[in-house]
Amino acid sequence: MTQHPPATHGRTELRGLRQLPASRLSQGRFGRMFPRLPALRADDERLEKIAATMAETAPRDPADDNERIPSGYSYLGQFIDHDVTFDPVSTLIRRSDPDVLTDFRSPRFDLDNVYGRGPRDQPYLYDARDPGMMLVDRHDDELDLPRNSQQVALIGDPRNDENIFVMHLQLTMLLFHNEVLRRLRRGEFADVIKAGEELADAAQRIVRWHYQWVVVHDFLRRVVGEHTLDDVLRREPLLAGCTEVEQVKLRFFRWKHEIFMPVEFSVAAYRFGHSMIRAGYKLNTIVPPLPIFTPEPARDNPLAHFGGFRTLPPFWQIEWARFFPGLGDAALLQPARRIDTQLAPPLLDMPPEQVAAGTRNLALRNLTRGVRLGLPSGEDVARAMGVPPLSPSDLGIPAEGGTPLWFYLLRESRVLAEGRHLGPTGGRIVAEVLLGLLADDPSSYLRVDPGWRPFLPSTDAGDFTMPDLIRFTGFGLTPITG
Repeated sequence: MTQHPPATHGRTELRGLRQLPASRLSQGRFGRMFPRLPALRADDERLEKIAATMAETAPRDPADDNERIPSGYSYLGQFIDHDVTFDPVSTLIRRSDPDVLTDFRSPRFDLDNVYGRGPRDQPYLYDARDPGMMLVDRHDDELDLPRNSQQVALIGDPRNDENIFVMHLQLTMLLFHNEVLRRLRRGEFADVIKAGEELADAAQRIVRWHYQWVVVHDFLRRVVGEHTLDDVLRREPLLAGCTEVEQVKLRFFRWKHEIFMPVEFSVAAYRFGHSMIRAGYKLNTIVPPLPIFTPEPARDNPLAHFGGFRTLPPFWQIEWARFFPGLGDAALLQPARRIDTQLAPPLLDMPPEQVAAGTRNLALRNLTRGVRLGLPSGEDVARAMGVPPLSPSDLGIPAEGGTPLWFYLLRESRVLAEGRHLGPTGGRIVAEVLLGLLADDPSSYLRVDPGWRPFLPSTDAGDFTMPDLIRFTGFGLTPITG
């Protein structure tokens, strides 16, 4: 049985935490994980100096590649983030109170970025010729997201078209649903269909639960480390001789009435993925290595980079063996970068379509946003969690009253975990929030059936990874030839 956190959330730094009443709306609130900690004070000049230290000026040393985390997980993390958070109204130019920001993405691992609000409310996401199936487009003998006449993707979350890699993950999840539904129609997995359950609904439940398992046991285990995950997610029998179930043990993520999205997670800890992004990638056999972004708008030179928001060019279908393990020639696999305070050059001069307003320097954007939202210092958060804070020499920048939380957690990873996974403070925040969201979701496998195990085909019975999911779809496994 899942442990439900006690009601201990008090007043926040700026005003009392407001919870939404019971509602059918897919909205929630942002809030604070550590409401009693003071906000870090840092002026623009200091933030600019810190951002300048985060610019990678020398060629990346291959020794700084993270062999533990292939590069596909960088973008799986982005996909997961888009599943649980979306704040379209806050800006960088005003100090915002997170308790009045609305999370327009439901804080659940329910794939609403794939399924949207359902076929009745958003029928354009579904195939009208084959009810229950997700709509997928085909052109130039390759698959693409469905798009309108202006190349805008018709998907549950427009952010899942912002680069070629997350776009292909969105496409893979559409195909995953369609393949599960196709097999259910053939009579496979009949024993898992609940009484009175429509096949399309059963397909969504199967897809969601296997996806949730991937989030926890593949992605999360890689990015927070074995020790942290096993301390937050316990596997043990409820009674002697009974089947083992998964139980979530939370120490720091607490809520009173309705779960919220902590800004310490969304604005700092979970942005560790930005440091994992490589400057460039090899997409497939044909397309030459290209940068993830260039400063120019995508429309000016669409074949020069992997930015999105456009129809997939011919021969640009992904070869997943280059991004996830076990899908082909291991020599092709591109690892992510280690987690640290250095960002790849393309992220320091983002193209205009990637930024709504303000600076195009992602490091400065993240640092500024953290201060605008009143995040505490990294040192204060570490102390609150019982973790000895890093020394000024470990941090490599002047303390000056505290270190921005995002920068601190990146540096903690490098100092205490060699950048192979998050450190004890950042890893604990990420693990508790993601697992807390899953534990609170009344339709998740952790709540409905905590002893559940994946049953779709996999390389390890009872387990299910992102490579297993891709292999099940059959998509992205064939080398692209001209």
